[in-house]
Amino acid sequence: MPSFAPRLAVSLSLLLLGSACNRQQPVTETVAPTPSAERKAPGPALTAIADSNAAALLLPYGKQYPASEVIVHTRLGDIRVRLYDDTPIHKANFLLLARKGVFDETVFNRVVKGFAVQGGASDHRTIRLARYRLPPEIRPQHFHKRGVLGMARYDDDENPGQLSSNTDFYFVQGQTMTPAQSQAMAGRPLTPAQQRAYATVGGVPSLDGKYTVFGEVVDGLDVVDKIANEPVDPYKWPTKDVNIKLEVVEPR
Repeated sequence: MPSFAPRLAVSLSLLLLGSACNRQQPVTETVAPTPSAERKAPGPALTAIADSNAAALLLPYGKQYPASEVIVHTRLGDIRVRLYDDTPIHKANFLLLARKGVFDETVFNRVVKGFAVQGGASDHRTIRLARYRLPPEIRPQHFHKRGVLGMARYDDDENPGQLSSNTDFYFVQGQTMTPAQSQAMAGRPLTPAQQRAYATVGGVPSLDGKYTVFGEVVDGLDVVDKIANEPVDPYKWPTKDVNIKLEVVEPR
């Protein structure tokens, strides 16, 4: 069984939303503004959401316009994801941004094989949205097994309230480990069932209790693996962009 000590350092670099994760190119004044690609869809204005009102705006939206599944389309295949009902703020935010087309201007921008693949960043965003954050919805029953969907955030020094990003999400790949190893790495006590999952399915227990998990892959884990196998540059950004098109599976 390989040592997992190096993964602790990776966990502190992959999920921090710093400038190294965004390969922004300078735009000269001669470049004409690009028309916004925002789709017409009901819900709160993306520029009106702030840290202080995110829950108040998103919770009613999620109740009025529910959905439980999304499909992440990529050049490597599709990932079908079920969103959890007991993380309603994160769920509603994800649905709102997907329906507005925000994720369709983004890519998988942070890839660490054997750990996780992170998406939601863009070099060419045209849709205006506020830089708000989401209150944490960390649930003990949701842990970082292989295939779960979580939301990235800044570290505790800058963000002691563990507020989540509004756009930067990740899928866990991880590795298998013994129950003793998973418990030693976890940020909280693990149940016997969770230890078994880490032993058989794999994951990244060092993230437990620190990041909000709000969904899981129900089909397309092989696509997550394909993204994880993409060649990357020194910033862990795939050398060939893995663009995202995010479709909400609307209830009938």
